[in-house]
Amino acid sequence: MTKTTKAARTTYAALLRGINVGGNKKVPMAELRQVLEGLGHEEVQTYLQSGNAVFADASGKTTTALARELEAAIEAHFGFRVPCLVLDGAYLRAVADACPFPAAELEGKQLHATFCSEQPAESRFASIDAPAYLPEEYRVGDRVIYLYAPNGLGRSKLGESLAKPAVVKGLDVTTRNWNTVVKLVELTEE
Repeated sequence: MTKTTKAARTTYAALLRGINVGGNKKVPMAELRQVLEGLGHEEVQTYLQSGNAVFADASGKTTTALARELEAAIEAHFGFRVPCLVLDGAYLRAVADACPFPAAELEGKQLHATFCSEQPAESRFASIDAPAYLPEEYRVGDRVIYLYAPNGLGRSKLGESLAKPAVVKGLDVTTRNWNTVVKLVELTEE
C-alpha cells in the first residue's frame, strides 16, 4: 500500500479594495465565497462586508499570482475590476507583532494598517511633514504603513496625505482598522 501525501495548505487573507462603499462596486460576500471556491480554494470564509476573505490553498502559487487570479475571477463574475491583495497568515502575524504603536492600549478605530503590493520607497514620504500632523503618526513596516489616528481615519489629515498619489501611485493599497487586522490574524491561524 502506498501512502499519498496531501500537499501542504497555506491559509491566506484576500483584501479587496473599494467594494460595497456608497453603493458602488457591490460584491455580496456569499458570491465572493462562491468565486473563491470556484478557483479551487477551500475553507473559504468572509469577514465583514468590506472585502475581507480567508481561504486555504495548496497550489503553491505566489500571493501575487493568487491576487491576479482573484481579480480576473471577480471581473469575470461581477463585470468590474477590483484590486486585491492576498496575504498569508504568517505575514499578517508578523505585521501585527511588528506594530510600532501600543495596539493593546488603543481603540481599533485609532490604529490602521495600509497594506501595499510592494515595499514603498522612503522617497515616497519625502513630502510629508510628520511633525505637522501630531498627534497623528505613521510608521512604515514590511509592505505596510501603520497609521495612528486618535480621532479615527475619517478625520485624519495624515491619512489623507498618505493616500495621495505621491505616496501610493503604482501600488495596490488597501487599509484596514486594527480590529480587522487582529481578526484576520485569528482567522488565518485557525
